[in-house]
Amino acid sequence: MENAKTLQFEKPSFFTRLKGMLGVDFYRLFHTPLYFIFLAIAAIIPALVSMGAMGEGETAGMFTNAWQIIAADSPLYIISNMGEYANMNMVFIFGGIMVSIFIGHDYRSGYVKQLFTTHAKKEDYMISKTLVSAFSMVCMCFTYLIGGMIAGAATGLPFAINAGSFLCAILGKVIMSLGWASLYTFINIIFRRKFGISIALCFVLGTGIPVIGAAALVGNSVALNIFLYGSSVYACLSANFLSVLVCLACSLAWAVVYNVLGSVLLYRRDVY
Repeated sequence: MENAKTLQFEKPSFFTRLKGMLGVDFYRLFHTPLYFIFLAIAAIIPALVSMGAMGEGETAGMFTNAWQIIAADSPLYIISNMGEYANMNMVFIFGGIMVSIFIGHDYRSGYVKQLFTTHAKKEDYMISKTLVSAFSMVCMCFTYLIGGMIAGAATGLPFAINAGSFLCAILGKVIMSLGWASLYTFINIIFRRKFGISIALCFVLGTGIPVIGAAALVGNSVALNIFLYGSSVYACLSANFLSVLVCLACSLAWAVVYNVLGSVLLYRRDVY
């Protein structure tokens, strides 16, 4: 009986290990000023977008409804101007940068070396970082939503909207935070020694430039959206419950694939 208890203590369950690592990561997140700075940035972005919409230039007059600051009217594969991307999708850009800085600090500070010396499960690290990063992006989505509502009111544009579609759009973007967090975490594991490359790559992917370029070459494609952009474009003001389910399926698939690949990479290569 005593040996069994000792064995249990030496080999904690997956959930026990993950709970401990999440506790450490969330503690570090909430004690990192950068996290709160990015939340503030997400809240301010809609005001900057609305100022551009009311001013002059390419984005002037692009909104006819206040909620377009939050999401596009319909799925966008190819955009005619960058103003069409000026909505909550920008959270994924800044979310990628934050993930890069958060994970990059693990390697620069020596935290990873200390962690893997006492905690051998690399998959726990991947899952914990993915969940904490997804949580951060979800919080950024909500601060963006608050800022968007205030900015929308300031523009004087109508708030008329199909409540069901709007809710599906928000849910779709929140759900895709998990998929994007998984991708960003995986990228930072690949380029863990090249901090600048990881930030630049996360920024480029967050802007949607690769999928926009691919769509310009091969045309609009459901498969293109699902595999290259995780169905994020379906989280729009014409979304429905099926759109949410597609986003959920894609987000979970991304989470599984990128966490498995990241874990394999950590096991097979020097993690330091």
